[in-house]
Amino acid sequence: MNANAPRQYSLVRFCFEQLPAEYHDRYPFTEDGVYVFFGDIPNMPDHCVVADARTGRVYSGYHTEYFAEIPAGET
Repeated sequence: MNANAPRQYSLVRFCFEQLPAEYHDRYPFTEDGVYVFFGDIPNMPDHCVVADARTGRVYSGYHTEYFAEIPAGET
């Protein structure tokens, strides 16, 4: 598990600023989206499972490093 990974079941945002702008449309996430971080995939290191907190839609296999936990005061 990545030491900088969000805590399991925490609310996270996708960090678009870590990607070149030309890649933004390749991801199903939104700038203002809030996601539930379910954790890393054990047999797929540095990749995780998240779910859209509003719709419940589940996404898997995305790089864990692109998600950041939302501070408690911002939820």
